[in-house]
Amino acid sequence: MQSFTEEHDELRATVRQFLADRSDEQAVRTQMASDTGFDPDVWQQLAEQVGLTGLIIPEEHGGAGFGYVELCIVAEEMGRALLCAPYLSSAVLATNALLHAATPAAQKEILPGIAAGRLRASLAYAESGWEVDGVRMAAQEKDGAWVLDGTKQHVLDGQSADVLLVVAQTAAGLELFRVDADASGVTRTGLSGLDLTRKLAHVEFAAASATKLSDGDAREGIERALALTWIALSAEQAGGAQWCLDTAVDYAKSRLQFGRPIGTYQAIKHKCADMLVEVEFAKTAAYAACWAAADVASGDASWDDVLEAAHTAKAFCSETFFHAAAENIQIHGGMGFTWEHPAHLYFKRAKASDLLFGDAAHHRERLAGRLGI
Repeated sequence: MQSFTEEHDELRATVRQFLADRSDEQAVRTQMASDTGFDPDVWQQLAEQVGLTGLIIPEEHGGAGFGYVELCIVAEEMGRALLCAPYLSSAVLATNALLHAATPAAQKEILPGIAAGRLRASLAYAESGWEVDGVRMAAQEKDGAWVLDGTKQHVLDGQSADVLLVVAQTAAGLELFRVDADASGVTRTGLSGLDLTRKLAHVEFAAASATKLSDGDAREGIERALALTWIALSAEQAGGAQWCLDTAVDYAKSRLQFGRPIGTYQAIKHKCADMLVEVEFAKTAAYAACWAAADVASGDASWDDVLEAAHTAKAFCSETFFHAAAENIQIHGGMGFTWEHPAHLYFKRAKASDLLFGDAAHHRERLAGRLGI
């Protein structure tokens, strides 16, 4: 596998310092209690000072034009800091949907706004389960205009998005539509989930006016956008798992029991050693998937490689983050369960991220299907 360059290390250091300054524990607790779940000032700083909202958007559309290795680094650091922001929904999921399923004209219209941080978008596709096969919503065309009726579930940051990219059936197949989030006929309801650091919404469309963004069946592009989002989420999970490991080891070194650090006891040593091995494997799986995505452009990898790597990374990182978060609480004893300690915030993020876009078993089953097992 390839390795990170000095420029990658500088990017990681810059993002880590920015998040240390803007996404400390108090900031996380403040934003998770808000309706929108993010700080608009921090979001604008992410866009203007660090250029992260347009990280993978081509320069011709106002972005930085970087690839998925850089996105992996950023996502890993955001997971480590438990950042509360619509980054996964807008800068990753919606951006990839536009890049892989929308027409050049639609990309030119929407992507500059996302890159500049002026526009937050999200993809609304899930209806029953996380597969695009479950999309039943049918777009209706009347006198050259499109309208949508139906319901979408688990829309990431659906309440705070300015624009909803909606997947619906047409005579040509699955297509992508734009609906302004505050348009007539659109009702958004926030969901009270386990993880308060990432907002989800239930969105209903009742004769909502829509603009078609794709030209023909966009199923393949939507599936690629989802796979690339699983990869970014896997990197985020690896970052969260690393925080749990680091926090557990620090505590094991400093907490004394019977006059000795608890880390000197064999049971705690074994827990920390097992966590280290799992976290390193998870990071490797996420990095491998990111490099596969990056290598598609150069022809060194195929989309089949990316999809298989994405399923592997999502399955492995989901289990690792959840186990590391649970072990961190165990090592902290009763304190780890309390509201005052951040360990439980990572535990809830780990469980919610495991279920988001399908759990580990779901992705293993999909991978087995692709491999013909």
